[in-house]
Amino acid sequence: MLLYIHVPFCRGKCRYCAFVSKPVDMAELETFTATLPLEMRYWGGRLGKPEVETVYFGGGTPSLLPPWALRRIMPEIRRNFELAPTVEWTFEANPDSALDSDYLKSLMGYGVNRLSLGFQSLSDDDLQFLGRPHNASGAIAAYNAARMAGFANISLDFIWGLPGQRESLWLEQLKYAMRLRPEHLSCYGLTVEPGTPLADDVAAGGIELPPETEQGRMYVHGAEYLEARGYLQYEISSFARMGFVSRHNSGYWEGKDYLGLGPGAVSTMAGMRHENPRDVREWARAVKTGRLAREAVALSPEERARELVMLSLRTAKGLRLAAYRKATGRDFLKENEALVTALRQNGLIRISAGHLRLTKNGFLVSNIILERLSY
Repeated sequence: MLLYIHVPFCRGKCRYCAFVSKPVDMAELETFTATLPLEMRYWGGRLGKPEVETVYFGGGTPSLLPPWALRRIMPEIRRNFELAPTVEWTFEANPDSALDSDYLKSLMGYGVNRLSLGFQSLSDDDLQFLGRPHNASGAIAAYNAARMAGFANISLDFIWGLPGQRESLWLEQLKYAMRLRPEHLSCYGLTVEPGTPLADDVAAGGIELPPETEQGRMYVHGAEYLEARGYLQYEISSFARMGFVSRHNSGYWEGKDYLGLGPGAVSTMAGMRHENPRDVREWARAVKTGRLAREAVALSPEERARELVMLSLRTAKGLRLAAYRKATGRDFLKENEALVTALRQNGLIRISAGHLRLTKNGFLVSNIILERLSY
């Protein structure tokens, strides 16, 4: 089982962000810190202290949790869950809150062995546009602090396709990142999420994103650049050096059971899915009154088939055709014969060794492909 813990606090809402997060409120932070151990005890008891192969603190900004909060939260994980001997324990951090080497060392002392740093860019202009609370030099300083603290597995997040960005500028970003030699890179295309300040600006015509053809070159040539330097593209947005694939995220794409804790966290276990209340106080009331997962719903066979296809095609391994037949009793290639033929002729998919995979150009238009497939 995978364990995800959502920390909903940040310094300020970034212009592009649609995640469940909000600026730090000390009263809510206290409520969160007092309630999360209770939620762990609830599930640890209900599931019989299950074995966990990965732990992932996401957000929000987990690195905003002060030392006193960590002292309350971290020991409860081992008390309520059996951690696998090879557990991968990831902690997300923003550079502005990851400069204290003592803090970073304390994370390692609790068992954290993988740090994910939200760089997003190494251009001060881009960072200012995105509303990030750090600059490029701060990002580098945080990376160096993590190395000095002893982290041997560091992932860096970047966003491409920003206003005014061109392929040459994106490749320059990646060139700079290569000098740092991180173990893992997550490179996301800028997504205009409804309800965000960025979406409002784009709708008002105040911001123009790069043309689709330019974004396509950024994605394909950026991926080729990274692979030529030893970073395997194992998922649509993820690149890793040998031995440093994110086991937690890979678990999602492989359809493993996962338990989500904290406000807004989603869980899927034994074919049942539920989402925690998003509001901190509402979530706390649900935990304290034992109302967690009361509204869990069973995934239908159609939903399971759809998720199998969508998650598998995010990965470089692709969809195992025998697994689809086993899950549905149907032949995926026959059901999608005309579309599969067109996609192959246009170099968007490959079929080999019993798997259907998207090419790099296929990844680029994966949403359109997934909309047209029959499951």
